[in-house]
This record gives sequence, structure tokens and C-alpha cells, in this order.
Amino acid sequence: MKIAYLDCFSGISGDMLLAALVDAGVPFSILEEAVSAVGLEAHLQLHRVNRSGIDAAKVDVILSTGESAEMHASDHARAAADHDHPHASENMHSHSHEHSHAHQESHKHDHPHGRSLSVIQSMIGQSNLLPGVKEVALEAFRLLGEAEAKIHNVPVEKIHFHEVGAVDAIADIVAAAAGCAWLGVNRWFCSPLNVGGGHVHCAHGIFPVPAPATLELLRDMPVYSDGPQKELVTPTGAALLRALQASSSNFPTMQVRMTGYGAGSRDLEVRPNVLRLVIGETSGRQQSSELGASIARVGVIEAAIDDATPEVLSFVAERLLATGAIDVYRTSLQMKKGRSGTQLTVLCAPEMSGAIQELLFEETTTIGLRYREEEKISLRREFVTVETQWGEIRVKIAIRGDGSVINVAPEFEDCRQIAEGRGVPLKQVMQGAVAAYWFKDSCA
Repeated sequence: MKIAYLDCFSGISGDMLLAALVDAGVPFSILEEAVSAVGLEAHLQLHRVNRSGIDAAKVDVILSTGESAEMHASDHARAAADHDHPHASENMHSHSHEHSHAHQESHKHDHPHGRSLSVIQSMIGQSNLLPGVKEVALEAFRLLGEAEAKIHNVPVEKIHFHEVGAVDAIADIVAAAAGCAWLGVNRWFCSPLNVGGGHVHCAHGIFPVPAPATLELLRDMPVYSDGPQKELVTPTGAALLRALQASSSNFPTMQVRMTGYGAGSRDLEVRPNVLRLVIGETSGRQQSSELGASIARVGVIEAAIDDATPEVLSFVAERLLATGAIDVYRTSLQMKKGRSGTQLTVLCAPEMSGAIQELLFEETTTIGLRYREEEKISLRREFVTVETQWGEIRVKIAIRGDGSVINVAPEFEDCRQIAEGRGVPLKQVMQGAVAAYWFKDSCA
């Protein structure tokens, strides 16, 4: 199985990933063609730099005016809510690890908003990029938009990426998605992320690193702060890691085939400001190619309990989910001496297993746990909204690797609200939502 490991000891940004891909052997033309495919007013420029003694590739986004995008915008993924927020958002910063944030505050609200998330999604969706490339790029922008929307507490539809920032972000994301697809990697891994330190100047004041949107994107991922008091992980870098479904890991066991070093713009004093990409082979089995499903490691924690009430176990389940568990379920057991008991099973990301185990010891009477890691095989999931005779209902769809929908499930809470408010049987509302989706799909 072909795997890739991103060593983020100096953080990660979109341009650093592009450069690391090229340095590891991805043809630069693959990245250029991806940028051209979405009709951007920009192109990529490749050159070599030295970072603390390490020779590395450097990729810049050059605007049609001839200017470097990183010199023209405070962040390639800068966004703002489409209402009373200033144009320089407090949570999107320079992908170069270098550019000053001070001039953000000089932007006026009468400056054009730029591209909305839906416009960017349309640009990518209507391009001739390969389906797998589109999938990663769209997922990265969805994550960026949702992080911004949560920070601003506004609908994601009101998030806009500023004109220059949008160009830079689209170039980085679609080119990175194309380069990663060209590699044909089955699984991505990344080291714990060095987020840097210090503060960043934003339109709404000074924020500590990592900035709010970056921190939201890094949820459940191991992070630490070491070295320079600078921002090292950018929103786009974090979004790409999430879109690639990179699993956090120490250096994985592999036979190394290729390495690449992608440079950030700043030449740091304490360490090379580079992202290291290592590509290799492992004896692990291939991904489930028939369904196009993704494979990820999941931690499984089990505890057998015979002296806790159902109320206590329900409380513990709520605490576990709030702490970050993926799922919690209970199974009835027949234990020693005829006692009835419950097996509490928790699924979690491997990096969350320590916190989950500690909570189980604190909140239950168990004195022993079982822990193992397994492979979780899952289809890609998306939410869409359908129009029914009773109103709008969200449905969750499961998608194969070829883009075909394999399952449709209506959101229970949406259906329950309509059933209660309209006096309609719940099962009728749920069936109507599924039927509305398939009817809409057949008419598309």
C-alpha cells in the first residue's frame, strides 16, 4: 500500500504542500493545469530556496497583474461574513508564514466582497478536473467555509472569500488536490502539528495563535507550540489535511520511496521552515476500491460494568460524546455469578483514546478497560436539502467513489419537527423526504 507522511515540524500551509509535492516528484505541469482548469486570473511560479541549510522547492501564486498573491493579500483564504463584518476576518492569515497582518485593518467595508463559497464551489464543480480532485478541493473549501461560519455565528452562505484571497486559496487548494491525486497515495498521515506561537493582528483585534478558524479546523488533531512566535499552521493548510483525511501519527513504518521539502516564505532562525513529505510503501492492504471507501484507524475501548444504573451510563455516554467520542453504545451481558451487566463500547480517534479512557475511569466503577485499533471503512457523506410538501428537510447521502449515491437518510430532527408541527405521521414525513430526494435527482 502506498502511503504518505507529512512531517509538520514547522507547520503547514497550502503553498508549502504544493512545493513539497513538486519536490517529491509530482510534475509541476499537473499543478499548473489544475489552476488553469478553474479559470483563475493567476498562475504558479516555481523556484528553489534555502531554508536553514535545507534546499527546498518554493511555489508562489502570481496574479494576472504580475504581483505575488502573498504580497497582495494578508491571507489567501481570508473570508468575511456578508453582513456587518469587515473584510479582513479575524481568523484567516497568510499562507506564506511571513506576510504582515497589520495592513488588514486598513480595508474598508465598501471594498468588493469577492467570491462567495457557492461561486467557488461552482467554479470547481464545473471545471474539467478529475472527480477525485474535485472531491478533495470541494471538501477543503466546505471545511473552510463552515469554520468561518461557526466563528462568526452566521450561515455558511454568507461567507465570502475576498477577491485576491479567493484566487490564492483556489490555486493552492485545487493544485494541491491535483498533485495528491497524481501521487496515487492510499492513505495520508501527518505528524502532530506545530502551530507556532505569539499573536496575529486581525480586523477585530489581536488573537493568539492559532487563529480561531485554524483552531476550529484542527479540532481533534494533536497540536503543540514550539519555536518561533509566529503563525505556522494556516487555515488552508489545516483544511487540506482534513480534506485528505490525514491520520495523526508518528513516523509510520514504510519503505521510503520519495521525499520532498516545500518551503514557506520566512527563513526561521531556530529550524528550517519547510514541510517534509515522505512517500513510501507498506505491507498493509489496499483501500476498498470497489466502493471507493476511505479507510481510517479508529480506537475501540470496551468496559464491562455490572454495578451502574442506566441513568449513570446514559450520563457517561453524553460526557463521552461531548469529549470527542465518535460513537458510544451499550450491550447487555451475563456476567459472573449470574449478574446482569452492560458492555460500554466507545469508538474514537486513536489520538483521543487517552482522554476517553481517563473519563471512563473517572465516571464509571470499572477498574479495567480493553483498547485496540481497527480499520474503519466509510463512504463519503454529504448533506443536501430537499423540498417536500411540508417544507425543507435535510437528508444525508452516502456516496461511492464514482460519485453515485448508495444510501439516503432523512435527518430525524427535521422530520420530527414537521411531524409534530403539522400533525403528520413521522414515518410519512421520512418517506416523503427520501422520495423528494430521488425525484429531484432523477430530474437533475
